[in-house]
This record gives sequence, C-alpha cells and structure tokens, in this order.
Amino acid sequence: MTPAHAMTLGPMDTATGSFLDLLNGTRGLPLLREEGQRMDLPEGHVDRLVEGLTQAGLLDDATGGGPAADALRAKKDVLDRLRPDLASLSLNTGEPGAALGRLAARRALRVQVRGAGRVGAVIAALLSGAGIGEIAVRDGGVTEPWDVAPGGLPAEAVGERRDEAARRAVRRAAPDRPARQTSRAASEEGDPGFSLVILAPRDDVAVYAPDPAAATDLIASGTPHLYAGVVEGTGVVGPLVLPGETSCAECLHHARTDRDPTWPRLVAQWRSGRQPQVRPCDLTLATTVAGLAAAHALAFLDGRSPSSTGARWEVSLPALHWHARPVWAHSGCPCGASEKDLEKGKEGHTSTDEDRHATMAEDRPSRDMRRKADSARPAGTWRAHV
Repeated sequence: MTPAHAMTLGPMDTATGSFLDLLNGTRGLPLLREEGQRMDLPEGHVDRLVEGLTQAGLLDDATGGGPAADALRAKKDVLDRLRPDLASLSLNTGEPGAALGRLAARRALRVQVRGAGRVGAVIAALLSGAGIGEIAVRDGGVTEPWDVAPGGLPAEAVGERRDEAARRAVRRAAPDRPARQTSRAASEEGDPGFSLVILAPRDDVAVYAPDPAAATDLIASGTPHLYAGVVEGTGVVGPLVLPGETSCAECLHHARTDRDPTWPRLVAQWRSGRQPQVRPCDLTLATTVAGLAAAHALAFLDGRSPSSTGARWEVSLPALHWHARPVWAHSGCPCGASEKDLEKGKEGHTSTDEDRHATMAEDRPSRDMRRKADSARPAGTWRAHV
C-alpha cells in the first residue's frame, strides 16, 4: 500500500491471474509447469512469470534460507513470535528465502549496549525481542526509580545492579530464552567480538558531546558502533561509525572546535560542573529514541546502510521535528575516515560546508539519507557482521 514498497505487476490476463493462486508454497517448478500446460498457458510462460516475479522480489521460497533457516523453522514457538518481523523483512529482500535467512542469521549475532538507563535498557530489550542472539549490557551502579521504563528496567529492579537488571529484561524479551550470559571477554582467543556496540549513556553531556576516548577500543578493533540518547529535551540517534570508513565522535569534536574554538572549554565546563541527581529524560522521547536506534541497528545487522551512517538524527520537544545533521570525516582525526574520503576522490569539507550541508539535510533529509541507504556497504577495517 505505501509508496516505499508498493509495486504494480502487469499487464495481467485472466489465465495468468488465476495461475498466481497456485504460487502458495505447495508446488515446485516442475509441478507448476504441468499446471500451466493444463491451463493452456503458452510454452515457457510459467518460467518467464516465475523469473519476473523473482527479479521483482515478489516470490518467496517456503524451504529456502539455508541450514540456519531450517533450524528456526523447527522452533515453531520462536518463529511464531517473530512472524511480524519476518513479514517486514520480506518487504526489503528480493531473493526467495532471504527474509527467513536474515531473521535466522540474527540468532548468531552478538551486540553490546553500553548504558542501561531509560534509553539503553529499552534498546537492549528491543534487539533481544527482534531475535538478536546475544545482547551484552554494560553499566554501573544500581537501578534508581527514575531508570524504570516500560519495556526496559521494571519497578521491582530498583536497588538492584543496573546491568544485571537489564540482562534480565533482555532474557524476558527474547523469543527463545537465551542461556544466562557468562563473563567472557571479547579479547578471548577465538571470540569473534561484537557485531555492533551501541553507546547509550545516561549522562546527557556524553550524549550531546560524545567523548572520543569512550570509543577508543572500538576504533582500534574496527568494531561498528552507534550512538543514541537523550540530552535535555532532545533525542539523538547516530552517528553509526564504521571505523576507518565513516566519521566518528572525534571527527564531530574536531569539526565543532573548527567552528567554535571555545568548544573544548565548554565541554570541560559541562563535564566538571555540578550535575543534578535526576536529569531531564522524557519517557516518551526516550522510548522514541530507543525504538529508532534499535531499528537503525537492525538495518545494519541485516546488511543494510541506515541513514545514521555518518549522520546524527535529532528530534526535540515539543515540536518533534526529526532532522539529520551530517558528521563529516575530519582530516585532523586519527580514525582514518578522511583518508578514505580522499581515496574515493572526495573533496575535503570545511566548517562552512558542514553548516551548509546540515541546513540542506534539515530541508531534505529523506532524499539525502535515501541515497546513503541505497549505497553498497564499503569494505574496510571495521568488523563485518556475522
């Protein structure tokens, strides 16, 4: 129905229209050819029709997807929980059987969420509910009453360790109850590490001005990471960082310093100043940010390039207008993304360029971001998803 995925098939004669009813997963191609002959369809018409439907992404395979998909089919209760997600994936996959294959592949992925407040805990639970196999949550302290959120930390977790309470929320949300996590380190021999790390700090300064030092290990190991959080009355999702390929938190810091030399002093004042015990974090805004961040994470984990790649999506109360702010690779950042831009023949971006492009993104975010989403994912130093 919606323009994003709508498609028209035609011209369609009555006999071919009747034949389409036979494509219900109960017949293979040889039997379909026999049915076509009985319906007096022209020679080769069935093969041409099947090929056209396949190329248009309108044909599925009831037994496709590979061994992992077969294993998921065997778990009927789990698959029933995920059928709405499977139907959604089928809108964005063209190859027959690919939707179930992607859904099954999620079960082998490992994701870490750093931060278990109103945003981070909900992101972790959403990804678990969507079928991601292992969600590791990292945070400190104990659950406070203001950490509680529907879909995240429950009221009965107040006073308990925040990270442990978030892990229980992850286990509750999982379609297939995962085993209790062990404390293995990502650096263990043979450990594949994380396919994605999501940084969702409870500290609003860390949301607005991400500390590059917090992602040093991720840049060094080539681990993709996504930022998300709420600062005052503004929700932020992005950037999604592909180390060595796209801009990072340090690129953002350098660009802001170029525009305003006093920026480092401002950040230092915010970090050293006396902070209120309870910071602004509207429940509905936090839930909105968590949902969008989880959606961007899933798009990446499924092999797509979401519009948060090299950009920050922001929305503020009370108007709630989403807009994208590009984060360009900076030549003064050691992450290497600017060198990659030069290799691709791109021109360097000045601060004036960034301001101009940010304004353009606010005016036309859908077109600019769609171009990014449609581009092929680059191969680089960042760790590929499983």
